[in-house]
Formats: sequence, C-alpha cells, structure tokens
Amino acid sequence: MPDNVPRAIADRLLAWYDAHARTLPWRAPPGAPPTDPYRVWLSEIMLQQTQVASARPYFEKFTARWPDFHSLAAAEDAELMAAWAGLGYYARARNLLACARAVAGDHGGTLPSTEPELRGLPGIGGYTAAAIAAIAFGRRAVVVDANVERVVARLFAVEEALPRAKPRIHSLTDSITPDERAGDFAQAMMDLGSSICSARAPRCLACPLREDCDGFRGGAPESYPRKAPKAAKPQRYGTMFWAEHDGQVLLVRRPDKGLLGGMRALPTGPWAETQPGLQGAPVPGDWRLLDRQVRHGFTHFNLEVTLAAARIDGQTGAGEWWPIAGLESAGLPTVFAKAARAMGSGLCGD
Repeated sequence: MPDNVPRAIADRLLAWYDAHARTLPWRAPPGAPPTDPYRVWLSEIMLQQTQVASARPYFEKFTARWPDFHSLAAAEDAELMAAWAGLGYYARARNLLACARAVAGDHGGTLPSTEPELRGLPGIGGYTAAAIAAIAFGRRAVVVDANVERVVARLFAVEEALPRAKPRIHSLTDSITPDERAGDFAQAMMDLGSSICSARAPRCLACPLREDCDGFRGGAPESYPRKAPKAAKPQRYGTMFWAEHDGQVLLVRRPDKGLLGGMRALPTGPWAETQPGLQGAPVPGDWRLLDRQVRHGFTHFNLEVTLAAARIDGQTGAGEWWPIAGLESAGLPTVFAKAARAMGSGLCGD
C-alpha cells in the first residue's frame, strides 16, 4: 500500500465523521477538546458487550446520581448493583466500583491518561485502555472493538478467520490510525461500523471508504470478517425456589465471587447437566415443582430452570423477605427477574 493511502483513509473518514457523528451524552463534538474522562470511562465500561441504545439511559442515571469518581467510590455495593440491574455482566459492575475506588483512593480522583496505567486498573483491558487514552486524552492509540474489527477486515479483505485474525486486524488498524485526532478517528470507525458497515447489510454506496475497500471491490464485503464455526453452548438445568410468606418472598445475596456475584436473587440449587429437582431448597417447607420453566442464555452456557414453590410458616432462612408487589425495586438479575415474572403475584389464589 502506498504511503499516502493510510493518511487518505483517515482524512476521508474524519471528514465524514465531522458531518455525520452521532450525538451521544458521553461524547465531545468532532474536533472539540476531549470530554470529561470520568464520562468516557463510565461509557466504555457500560458499552462492553452492551448496545448504545441500552446503555444511554443507564449512563444518564448514573451520572446524575454519581457525577464523578469520588461520589461513585462512596456508593454502597448493593446500591450500585441495583442500579446496574438490566445491563448484564455483573462482573463489570463490581469492577466499576473497584476502579472508582482505586482512582479516588490512589490517584486523587483523576483518571490516569496512559494505556499502561489504565490497564492497571480493575475492569480495564487492552481495548478499553486504548479507547480511554484516545477519546478522553487525545493520545494516539489503536482502538479495535467489534465495529472497527469488521470495518478493517472488509477494508483489507482479511481472509484469516476470527479470532486468529485479531493480531493482523490490530496491526492494520495501527497502519491507518493518524497521529492527530486519534479519539475522533476511533469514534468515527465505531460510527461507520454501526451505521454503514453493518454486519448483514453494509450500505457501501454511502461509505466514505468505498474506493479504498478491498472487500467492496471483491463484491462480497458482507462475507468479512471470516469467522470460525461456533461451538455449541452446553446446556445446564437448575431449580429456583419461591419461598412465600404473608405477601413476601425470600431473596438471598449471591456469593461475591462467581456468576452474578453480589446480586440479590431467588434461592437456587446447583446448575447441573441434569435437572437437580428440589436439591438446595433454602428452608424447610412443602416444596413442589411447578410446570413453569425459565430459559436464559449466558455467555458460555444456556440455562433452563424450573420453579419450585412453598408457603413458609414464619420468616425463616438466611436472606431478605421482600414484598412481592415491590420486586421490581430489588434489582434482580435478568434470569431471576424472568422467574419472578413467571410467578406473577405469587401463590395467592394458586
């Protein structure tokens, strides 16, 4: 590739971004000084495996409630987890709080600006460190998310399949990343991948990089990036226990470490390869399995749970007794919220 081509790609993309950039609450306008690093950091953590439309209302609520690192660092764990409910991947919420406390306690409330320093903070990996360094501090960094990965794989017609192609795609992204306006360039690549260079139906005729794109010239840009066949997710089964007493249901706090750690939840037995039945019931009672199943997909496995219910005499058991009518305020993770919806108003009239 001639030396002037990468620069031409950056120039064309930035000109397009100047005219078409999305307006987002965490983003500075094109060409403007970087926005508050706290807002960039918060948005990047929220956007890890979450769509912009889903993250936006959470971002606005979080910044209204906790406008900086110091205020977020002072939040109670349970308070933050409840506010995060619905965004998924609760390890991110735990890392969010740990990072805020590290920045407030060890860095005087000021987020470090370099990739190595950023990678030393909880919840910040290579991509997130690069994105924050570029977008919040204007440093040249190679920012590759799924959108950028798709754009670059098509631009250079990368034949190697993901995930093995990731190092090559990173190197190619490096080759077209400019020294100036690195944050705008990263966000322009993300916007291009989101709005034009989409996964299934790229709008190539509207793309500012069409004349540079080997995938477009080859006639099948949608076939990139190449992907290795996905392995089938394992299936697991479990039981969730609905212990009801006087209009209230027993909730427990999941262990801090592990899936959905630290969250309020319905008691559950083991998640196993076969249905465990009533194993793991939280309190003695006349338990019965209901003909009500809840299905949920996690990153590494699919889960099917059967609901078991019992009326309990007295508020026994370790946990919290929560008003059934107010369960929406408990901040239950999605899979447990599905189970609560399946129970409706509980065993009243059952």
